[in-house]
Amino acid sequence: MNEKEYVETLHLPKTDFQMKANLPNKEPKYVKKWTEEKIYEKGLAKNTDKTFILHDGPPYANGNTHIGHALNKILKDIILKYKTLRGYKSPYVPGWDTHGLPIEFKVTQDLGAKAKEMTALEIRKLCEEYAKKWVNIQREQFIRLGVLGDWDHPYLTLAPEFEAKQLELFGEIYEKGYIFKGLKPVYWSPVTETALAEAEIEYHDHTSPSIYVKMKANKDLTDKLELNEEVFIVIWTTTPWTLPANVAICLNADFEYGVYKTEKGNLILAKELAEAAFKEIGIENAELIKEFKGDFIENLSYQHPFLERTGYILLGEHVTADAGTGCVHTAPGHGQDDYVVGIRYKMPVISPVNNKGYMTEEAGQFAGLFYKEANKAIIEHITNTGHLLQVKEIRHSYPHDWRSKTPVIFRATEQWFVRMEGGDLREKTLKAIDEVEFVPAWGRNRIRSMMETRPDWCISRQRVWGVPIPIFFNDETNEEIFHREILDRICSIVRTEGSNAWFAKTAEELIGEELLEKYNLKNIKLRKETNIMDVWFDSGSSHRGVLETREGLHRPCDMYLEGSDQHRGWFHTSLLTSVASTGDSPYKTVLTHGFVNDGEGKKMSKSLGNTVAPEDVIKVYGADILRLWCGSVDYRDDVRISDNIVKQMSESYRRIRNTARYILGNSNDFNVKTDKIAYKDLLEIDKWALHKLENLKRNVNAYYEKYEFYNLFQEIHYFAAVDMSAFYLDIIKDRLYTEKKDSIERRAAQTVMNEVLEVLVKMIAPILSFTAEEIWENLPQDSRDVESVFLTDWYTEKDEYLNPELEEKWQNIAKLRKDINKNLEKARQGENKIIGNSLDAKVSLYSDNKDIVQGMTANRELLETVFIVSEVEIVNEVDETYVSGEEMPEIKIKVSHADGEKCERCWKYSTGVGEDKEHPTVCPRCAGVLK
Repeated sequence: MNEKEYVETLHLPKTDFQMKANLPNKEPKYVKKWTEEKIYEKGLAKNTDKTFILHDGPPYANGNTHIGHALNKILKDIILKYKTLRGYKSPYVPGWDTHGLPIEFKVTQDLGAKAKEMTALEIRKLCEEYAKKWVNIQREQFIRLGVLGDWDHPYLTLAPEFEAKQLELFGEIYEKGYIFKGLKPVYWSPVTETALAEAEIEYHDHTSPSIYVKMKANKDLTDKLELNEEVFIVIWTTTPWTLPANVAICLNADFEYGVYKTEKGNLILAKELAEAAFKEIGIENAELIKEFKGDFIENLSYQHPFLERTGYILLGEHVTADAGTGCVHTAPGHGQDDYVVGIRYKMPVISPVNNKGYMTEEAGQFAGLFYKEANKAIIEHITNTGHLLQVKEIRHSYPHDWRSKTPVIFRATEQWFVRMEGGDLREKTLKAIDEVEFVPAWGRNRIRSMMETRPDWCISRQRVWGVPIPIFFNDETNEEIFHREILDRICSIVRTEGSNAWFAKTAEELIGEELLEKYNLKNIKLRKETNIMDVWFDSGSSHRGVLETREGLHRPCDMYLEGSDQHRGWFHTSLLTSVASTGDSPYKTVLTHGFVNDGEGKKMSKSLGNTVAPEDVIKVYGADILRLWCGSVDYRDDVRISDNIVKQMSESYRRIRNTARYILGNSNDFNVKTDKIAYKDLLEIDKWALHKLENLKRNVNAYYEKYEFYNLFQEIHYFAAVDMSAFYLDIIKDRLYTEKKDSIERRAAQTVMNEVLEVLVKMIAPILSFTAEEIWENLPQDSRDVESVFLTDWYTEKDEYLNPELEEKWQNIAKLRKDINKNLEKARQGENKIIGNSLDAKVSLYSDNKDIVQGMTANRELLETVFIVSEVEIVNEVDETYVSGEEMPEIKIKVSHADGEKCERCWKYSTGVGEDKEHPTVCPRCAGVLK
């Protein structure tokens, strides 16, 4: 036989599993397979004993999905696929937030002037169409990520059955006294003409006028100070347009205040702030002529600088020494702290600005001006009257409307609120937080601190696209009309016709003849509430609208998983509505992930051109690379993505894929039922490989249970790339290719490889879903128990595989192998080029440590296999050509060319080549195999 014929006697790898992944083209076929073969449904059906319910926080149905959506959905999918493989019934009902200002704003913007001629119902119809269009687009984008779920039956907050449950929830909270209507300052957007909740506010830099104003003390105040001269209280503000609403000045009861004689009059300021304030104002000479504590002048009065109004000195704990003068301009109609202190002192709540941000008649001579124009006019006026001490512009962080990106104002309007102040809801909610598990743990403190300080929750919006607030009024007396029976009837109508019924029917039609009669409403002129609910009340109702209504779900659910901004968003509002209605938390665990930034850690924005769209990554690399990125980043903090980062992921992916391909190619003739070798008959290195696999299994289990995917991916990657590809699989290649097809040695290696891949494919399935399914399809038929990897069971732990003594021995062998490989490389690259590849080599080893020599001598043939060389010899003496190892300095190493002839079949050198007359060009081992 010639060399070519001998090659044909080798057992070379054969597999249809390609080296080139070609994910962008292959993945859609698996999406189709999972859909057509109902893999999600079958996964639910196979597990009945225990459940794990992760409730989906609804993304907003507006625009294409972004990379943050991808991170969120993939993290959820990883958890649910893992739980399903572990035997949990883990349904995933995706949802969408479909009401609210952003949709209505876009629809009316597109309509232009025509919107003013349209009815509420006509606008609502267009909003519904718009929302459903984006639901369908986003659904396809999420499915393409490989996320399994009930995509044919998602929950939509615009669905009639959801709206009815939301109205029921509102009724329960109203009946418990937590919902009230009141005149309070709220965030208000003049652009979108509606109130906004805390969660709808974001902060951006903004330029504002910074002014110091003096207001003249009345006689009661000067008398108390025993001064016969004019005295002025100095305030500082960045919102001159709120001065028409000024009714008081707040001092801190415990601060030391002073009357300072200056070139600009006798001025009252907090002593601690006086020096800095005078420097800002430009006052150089100030003489302290009187000192007093803040509470000394409580309830005394001053004259408003340009309106016929008397203001009063009040005390408030919100007055700090951080900035300003220690005398705080107080307008209860324009600030939360002002409102709280104003109510305590029974001050009027004045808010002289309308829905569009224009000053009303209450603003006197400034009526009709837009609030920003009023700033200029007021500054000009108080400059002329001598009340202005200083003005300059400052750049500071200021609240903006999250949708229109425009500055908001604080404005007192009649709104509906969930009561946080003065009731027990805050206390109950804080208690509920203590019973929830937070991942990461700092989430508890974050949501707790927000809940401790949050004001009453404004839940009304002055728009039409949303769920109505189901309250009626006596139009003449303005008395609220609410009866549970009436609400039940409305819920019944909405369940059939949707919330459009509120806008389409009269109050009388909604209440019905029978209930009009029962509650003596027949001869009363009725009016419906025109406001709708905050969109955060919509999504915050999903624990009732979804978890209570869908088969297989329950509340409290096991987990809510969203971005860190939801501590003041969905986590927050869901908790409030749940505690306010049923007294408990809607979730047991809250898992939070950070935001996605670019490769340099900068926030992504279209203007910077640094956004990364999921579809762009998928088109080039495939969804599995995106999934691998999600599974490898430490999501607890903000994470980074860039083309370079994705390329690195692609490299990591390639190593795992190549490991799988090697195993599949070398297992093509292996039947697990007939060819599997018992553990006791495995070679030592095979047992070592199973020991490493067993350790990996336990670590991966622990990381999945702790949701630390970033750690488990590193473990899997190291095992596949280093323990397997670079070590074990490299070493057993000779056995697989050259030993007799059904020899124990070869079948032992295949037994281990098969077990490794069966475990590995399950480990990676939650993360690399598409690749895992492709590997599963290419496994030998007998290794596949079901049609999809997602329908199999998780691996079991096998204590008998653990062997710490073997681990220690092979740690030392691996160290020595590193040293040998470095010396082989030098022999390959050096001047004399002693060898071409490692099989050309003979390795000579020396040590003066008897135990080491004894160990090397006993394992000499094993070392030949591990080093992939033709010969290892243990010598008794050395010369200057030997070098000490770096990993194991106690061993000296020399590489020379192997003795004998090269075997044409296995390429090892042997002095026995030529001994077999039938096969004169092969070594004795290969000759034995061929016979």
